[in-house]
Amino acid sequence: MAVPETSRSLAGRWALVTGAAKRIGATIAAALHDAGANVAIHYFNSAEPADALAARLNRTRPRSALAIGADLRNISALDTLVSTVTAYAGRLDVLVNNASSFYPTPLASVTEQQWHDLIDCNLKAPLFLCQAALPHLKASNGVIVNIVDVHSQRPLRNHPVYGAAKAGLAMLTSALAKDLGPDIRVNGVSPGAILWPEAGLEEKVRNSIIRQIPLRRPGEPEDIAAAVLFLVRDAPYVTGQIIAVDGGRSVGW
Repeated sequence: MAVPETSRSLAGRWALVTGAAKRIGATIAAALHDAGANVAIHYFNSAEPADALAARLNRTRPRSALAIGADLRNISALDTLVSTVTAYAGRLDVLVNNASSFYPTPLASVTEQQWHDLIDCNLKAPLFLCQAALPHLKASNGVIVNIVDVHSQRPLRNHPVYGAAKAGLAMLTSALAKDLGPDIRVNGVSPGAILWPEAGLEEKVRNSIIRQIPLRRPGEPEDIAAAVLFLVRDAPYVTGQIIAVDGGRSVGW
Protein backbone atom coordinates (compact mmCIF):
# COMPACT_ATOMS: atom_id res chain seq x y z
CA MET A 1 0.00 0.00 0.00
CA ALA A 2 1.27 3.49 -0.87
CA VAL A 3 2.37 5.62 2.05
CA PRO A 4 -0.18 8.42 2.61
CA GLU A 5 1.18 11.80 1.61
CA THR A 6 0.44 13.22 5.06
CA SER A 7 3.08 10.92 6.54
CA ARG A 8 5.76 12.07 4.12
CA SER A 9 8.08 15.01 4.41
CA LEU A 10 8.82 17.14 1.37
CA ALA A 11 12.51 16.45 1.93
CA GLY A 12 14.11 15.13 -1.24
CA ARG A 13 11.18 16.10 -3.43
CA TRP A 14 11.60 18.57 -6.28
CA ALA A 15 9.16 21.31 -7.26
CA LEU A 16 9.18 23.38 -10.44
CA VAL A 17 7.57 26.79 -9.93
CA THR A 18 7.07 28.94 -13.03
CA GLY A 19 7.42 32.69 -12.84
CA ALA A 20 9.22 32.26 -9.53
CA ALA A 21 11.84 35.01 -9.65
CA LYS A 22 9.68 37.66 -8.00
CA ARG A 23 6.42 38.46 -6.25
CA ILE A 24 4.03 35.58 -5.54
CA GLY A 25 6.06 32.97 -7.41
CA ALA A 26 9.18 33.67 -5.38
CA THR A 27 7.19 33.44 -2.16
CA ILE A 28 5.74 30.07 -3.23
CA ALA A 29 9.19 28.73 -4.09
CA ALA A 30 10.63 29.90 -0.76
CA ALA A 31 7.72 28.40 1.19
CA LEU A 32 8.12 25.01 -0.46
CA HIS A 33 11.85 25.18 0.20
CA ASP A 34 11.29 26.11 3.85
CA ALA A 35 9.05 23.03 4.10
CA GLY A 36 11.92 20.81 2.92
CA ALA A 37 11.41 20.62 -0.83
CA ASN A 38 14.05 21.44 -3.42
CA VAL A 39 12.94 24.00 -5.99
CA ALA A 40 13.52 24.81 -9.65
CA ILE A 41 12.95 28.53 -10.07
CA HIS A 42 11.72 29.33 -13.57
CA TYR A 43 12.07 32.86 -14.95
CA PHE A 44 11.65 34.64 -18.26
CA ASN A 45 13.16 38.14 -18.12
CA SER A 46 14.18 38.17 -14.46
CA ALA A 47 17.47 36.27 -14.38
CA GLU A 48 19.08 38.41 -11.69
CA PRO A 49 16.39 38.01 -8.99
CA ALA A 50 15.98 34.32 -9.90
CA ASP A 51 19.69 33.68 -9.47
CA ALA A 52 19.69 35.65 -6.22
CA LEU A 53 16.80 33.61 -4.84
CA ALA A 54 18.46 30.33 -5.83
CA ALA A 55 21.72 31.45 -4.22
CA ARG A 56 19.93 32.37 -0.99
CA LEU A 57 18.13 29.03 -0.83
CA ASN A 58 21.33 27.12 -1.63
CA ARG A 59 23.09 28.82 1.25
CA THR A 60 20.46 27.28 3.49
CA ARG A 61 20.69 23.85 1.87
CA PRO A 62 23.34 23.21 -0.81
CA ARG A 63 22.16 22.06 -4.26
CA SER A 64 18.54 22.52 -3.26
CA ALA A 65 17.62 25.27 -5.73
CA LEU A 66 18.12 25.85 -9.43
CA ALA A 67 17.24 28.89 -11.58
CA ILE A 68 16.21 28.15 -15.18
CA GLY A 69 15.20 30.62 -17.90
CA ALA A 70 12.61 29.83 -20.56
CA ASP A 71 9.93 31.50 -22.67
CA LEU A 72 6.89 29.41 -21.77
CA ARG A 73 5.02 30.66 -24.84
CA ASN A 74 7.45 28.59 -26.93
CA ILE A 75 6.18 25.01 -26.75
CA SER A 76 9.56 23.58 -27.72
CA ALA A 77 11.09 25.20 -24.64
CA LEU A 78 8.86 23.27 -22.25
CA ASP A 79 10.42 19.84 -22.80
CA THR A 80 13.84 21.43 -22.38
CA LEU A 81 12.74 23.10 -19.14
CA VAL A 82 11.51 19.83 -17.66
CA SER A 83 14.49 17.82 -18.90
CA THR A 84 16.89 20.38 -17.39
CA VAL A 85 15.21 19.99 -14.00
CA THR A 86 15.11 16.21 -14.11
CA ALA A 87 18.70 15.93 -15.37
CA TYR A 88 19.82 17.97 -12.36
CA ALA A 89 17.42 16.54 -9.79
CA GLY A 90 16.69 13.05 -11.06
CA ARG A 91 12.97 13.51 -10.45
CA LEU A 92 10.04 15.93 -10.45
CA ASP A 93 7.32 15.77 -7.80
CA VAL A 94 5.49 19.09 -7.93
CA LEU A 95 4.59 21.50 -10.72
CA VAL A 96 3.24 24.94 -9.84
CA ASN A 97 1.97 26.83 -12.89
CA ASN A 98 2.27 30.39 -11.58
CA ALA A 99 3.71 32.40 -14.50
CA SER A 100 1.19 34.84 -15.92
CA SER A 101 0.77 37.82 -18.24
CA PHE A 102 -1.75 40.42 -17.07
CA TYR A 103 -2.87 43.66 -18.74
CA PRO A 104 -6.09 45.19 -20.09
CA THR A 105 -7.37 44.42 -23.57
CA PRO A 106 -10.45 46.60 -24.25
CA LEU A 107 -12.47 45.20 -27.11
CA ALA A 108 -12.06 48.31 -29.27
CA SER A 109 -8.27 48.03 -29.27
CA VAL A 110 -7.35 44.40 -28.51
CA THR A 111 -4.89 42.86 -30.96
CA GLU A 112 -4.25 39.34 -32.13
CA GLN A 113 -0.75 39.53 -30.65
CA GLN A 114 -2.24 40.34 -27.22
CA TRP A 115 -4.63 37.42 -27.60
CA HIS A 116 -1.77 35.03 -28.32
CA ASP A 117 0.39 36.40 -25.50
CA LEU A 118 -2.30 36.14 -22.81
CA ILE A 119 -3.69 32.79 -23.93
CA ASP A 120 -0.25 31.29 -24.49
CA CYS A 121 1.11 32.33 -21.09
CA ASN A 122 -1.98 31.73 -18.96
CA LEU A 123 -3.49 28.64 -20.60
CA LYS A 124 -1.42 27.03 -23.35
CA ALA A 125 1.83 26.94 -21.38
CA PRO A 126 0.31 25.26 -18.29
CA LEU A 127 -1.33 22.60 -20.47
CA PHE A 128 1.80 21.69 -22.40
CA LEU A 129 4.07 22.00 -19.38
CA CYS A 130 1.82 19.46 -17.64
CA GLN A 131 2.23 17.27 -20.72
CA ALA A 132 6.03 17.60 -20.63
CA ALA A 133 6.12 16.81 -16.90
CA LEU A 134 3.56 13.99 -17.07
CA PRO A 135 5.85 10.92 -17.00
CA HIS A 136 7.91 12.32 -14.14
CA LEU A 137 4.91 13.36 -12.07
CA LYS A 138 3.25 10.00 -12.70
CA ALA A 139 6.37 8.18 -11.51
CA SER A 140 6.41 10.18 -8.27
CA ASN A 141 2.63 10.31 -7.65
CA GLY A 142 3.10 14.03 -8.00
CA VAL A 143 1.04 17.15 -7.63
CA ILE A 144 0.08 19.98 -9.98
CA VAL A 145 -1.09 23.32 -8.61
CA ASN A 146 -2.35 25.97 -11.04
CA ILE A 147 -2.50 29.60 -9.97
CA VAL A 148 -5.84 30.76 -11.36
CA ASP A 149 -7.57 34.06 -10.42
CA VAL A 150 -10.88 35.07 -8.87
CA HIS A 151 -11.55 36.82 -12.18
CA SER A 152 -11.79 33.43 -13.84
CA GLN A 153 -15.35 33.48 -12.45
CA ARG A 154 -16.18 37.17 -12.22
CA PRO A 155 -15.04 39.43 -15.07
CA LEU A 156 -12.63 42.30 -14.58
CA ARG A 157 -13.55 45.34 -16.66
CA ASN A 158 -11.51 45.66 -19.88
CA HIS A 159 -9.70 42.34 -19.33
CA PRO A 160 -11.76 39.95 -21.52
CA VAL A 161 -8.80 37.98 -22.87
CA TYR A 162 -7.07 37.56 -19.50
CA GLY A 163 -10.36 36.50 -17.93
CA ALA A 164 -11.05 33.98 -20.67
CA ALA A 165 -7.54 32.53 -20.33
CA LYS A 166 -7.88 32.11 -16.55
CA ALA A 167 -11.36 30.62 -16.95
CA GLY A 168 -9.79 28.12 -19.31
CA LEU A 169 -7.12 27.36 -16.73
CA ALA A 170 -9.81 26.71 -14.12
CA MET A 171 -11.50 24.19 -16.44
CA LEU A 172 -8.12 22.67 -17.28
CA THR A 173 -7.53 22.11 -13.57
CA SER A 174 -10.79 20.19 -13.22
CA ALA A 175 -10.29 18.25 -16.45
CA LEU A 176 -6.75 17.15 -15.62
CA ALA A 177 -7.76 16.13 -12.10
CA LYS A 178 -10.29 13.78 -13.68
CA ASP A 179 -7.90 12.52 -16.35
CA LEU A 180 -4.73 12.10 -14.27
CA GLY A 181 -6.09 10.50 -11.12
CA PRO A 182 -5.24 8.40 -9.23
CA ASP A 183 -1.57 8.95 -10.07
CA ILE A 184 -1.45 12.75 -9.99
CA ARG A 185 -3.48 15.25 -7.98
CA VAL A 186 -4.38 18.53 -9.72
CA ASN A 187 -5.70 21.57 -7.87
CA GLY A 188 -5.72 25.34 -8.14
CA VAL A 189 -5.37 28.44 -6.02
CA SER A 190 -7.35 31.51 -7.04
CA PRO A 191 -5.84 34.74 -5.67
CA GLY A 192 -7.84 37.87 -5.09
CA ALA A 193 -6.25 41.21 -4.25
CA ILE A 194 -2.79 40.09 -3.13
CA LEU A 195 -0.29 42.38 -4.84
CA TRP A 196 -1.26 45.41 -6.88
CA PRO A 197 -0.08 45.36 -10.52
CA GLU A 198 3.58 46.32 -11.00
CA ALA A 199 2.43 49.17 -13.25
CA GLY A 200 0.49 50.60 -10.32
CA LEU A 201 -3.20 51.23 -9.63
CA GLU A 202 -5.00 54.43 -8.74
CA GLU A 203 -5.76 54.84 -5.05
CA LYS A 204 -9.50 55.20 -5.66
CA VAL A 205 -9.50 51.89 -7.56
CA ARG A 206 -7.56 50.17 -4.77
CA ASN A 207 -9.98 51.53 -2.20
CA SER A 208 -12.96 50.37 -4.26
CA ILE A 209 -11.55 46.85 -4.41
CA ILE A 210 -10.85 46.75 -0.68
CA ARG A 211 -14.45 47.81 0.05
CA GLN A 212 -15.58 44.69 -1.83
CA ILE A 213 -13.52 42.40 0.42
CA PRO A 214 -15.23 41.15 3.62
CA LEU A 215 -11.88 41.17 5.45
CA ARG A 216 -11.36 44.80 4.29
CA ARG A 217 -7.70 44.42 3.34
CA PRO A 218 -5.53 42.96 0.60
CA GLY A 219 -3.80 39.66 1.19
CA GLU A 220 -0.11 38.81 1.22
CA PRO A 221 1.92 36.54 -1.08
CA GLU A 222 2.40 34.29 1.94
CA ASP A 223 -1.35 33.61 1.91
CA ILE A 224 -1.06 32.12 -1.58
CA ALA A 225 2.08 30.19 -0.67
CA ALA A 226 0.33 28.69 2.37
CA ALA A 227 -2.54 27.46 0.20
CA VAL A 228 -0.12 25.92 -2.30
CA LEU A 229 1.78 24.19 0.51
CA PHE A 230 -1.49 22.84 1.89
CA LEU A 231 -2.45 21.35 -1.48
CA VAL A 232 1.02 19.92 -2.07
CA ARG A 233 1.74 18.48 1.37
CA ASP A 234 -1.36 18.30 3.54
CA ALA A 235 -4.27 17.38 1.26
CA PRO A 236 -3.77 13.84 -0.07
CA TYR A 237 -7.50 13.36 -0.66
CA VAL A 238 -8.07 16.67 -2.44
CA THR A 239 -8.04 16.93 -6.22
CA GLY A 240 -9.95 18.96 -8.79
CA GLN A 241 -10.48 21.85 -6.38
CA ILE A 242 -9.73 25.55 -6.69
CA ILE A 243 -9.27 27.41 -3.42
CA ALA A 244 -10.14 31.11 -3.50
CA VAL A 245 -7.66 33.05 -1.37
CA ASP A 246 -9.32 36.45 -1.61
CA GLY A 247 -10.48 37.60 1.81
CA GLY A 248 -14.01 36.56 0.88
CA ARG A 249 -14.28 38.81 -2.17
CA SER A 250 -15.65 36.05 -4.41
CA VAL A 251 -18.61 35.60 -2.06
CA GLY A 252 -20.12 38.39 -4.11
CA TRP A 253 -19.15 41.78 -5.46
